[in-house]
Amino acid sequence: MTGPARFAGRALATLWSNGKARIGLIVIIIIIFIAVLAPVIAPHSPTATSFPPYRGPNAVNWFGTTGNGQDVFSQVIYGSRISLLVCVASGAMATVVAVTLGLIAGYRPGLVDELLSFVTNLALVIPGIPLMIILAAYIQVHSVWTIVLVVGFTSWATGARVIRSQASTLRTREFVTSAVFSGERLPRVVLREILPNMTSLVAGSFMAAATAAVLAEASLEFLGLGNPATVSWGTILYAAQQQNALLTGQWVLILAPGLAIVLLMTSFALINFGVDALSNPRLREKA
Repeated sequence: MTGPARFAGRALATLWSNGKARIGLIVIIIIIFIAVLAPVIAPHSPTATSFPPYRGPNAVNWFGTTGNGQDVFSQVIYGSRISLLVCVASGAMATVVAVTLGLIAGYRPGLVDELLSFVTNLALVIPGIPLMIILAAYIQVHSVWTIVLVVGFTSWATGARVIRSQASTLRTREFVTSAVFSGERLPRVVLREILPNMTSLVAGSFMAAATAAVLAEASLEFLGLGNPATVSWGTILYAAQQQNALLTGQWVLILAPGLAIVLLMTSFALINFGVDALSNPRLREKA
């Protein structure tokens, strides 16, 4: 087994040993399972308009139908694909930006640190959701990747601030100084000596960014700033708002995607409880 595989196995075992993180892992695995097997699990096509509109839950349409005659249950199942893709891709993008800027600022004190810290502080004080709305509104192409770019671009600042502080502390540790004096190149010092000691911070940054991305994606789609042709939990809520779902008794059209969004956010939040144990053995629970 290779080094990365061994590390991934130990990390998963550490997360699994934490009770709250275990519940989060189970929930996220179920959601991934549903997203991958959506064509098998969904009883109907999510875009088919062959059913009577505004139907309540029944034997054929478990969650009822939309105003266009689409099966809500099938849309919720297929919607897990887009919503999961956006949160993972946006979280990964925000984490990469946060780690890169945080490491550079923390390891290079002086003008570079001051400049990056100014940019980070500026990004922190700008309200996230209004900035996302402005960016999404001015980008002409409305697609899933537009949402990913907007959410990822606006969700890195907090993680970068935390990683910069930790990198600045680790920079003066003896093992880093020894590596520098031994002639190690800067990329090797950063990637082999500093970054592995920030595993929990990097993982926590990803979990926080992914959690925020779930809500941000749903918010942008709900406001009509996404592609209405795609099926996600956010577009289902947008359709419910456009069709006055509460006035027509289609409460499931709001409850089902809303509950799915809450479950996905909760799963990431629960996994985050076990993230600190990745780099701190004292926090690990006995299995």
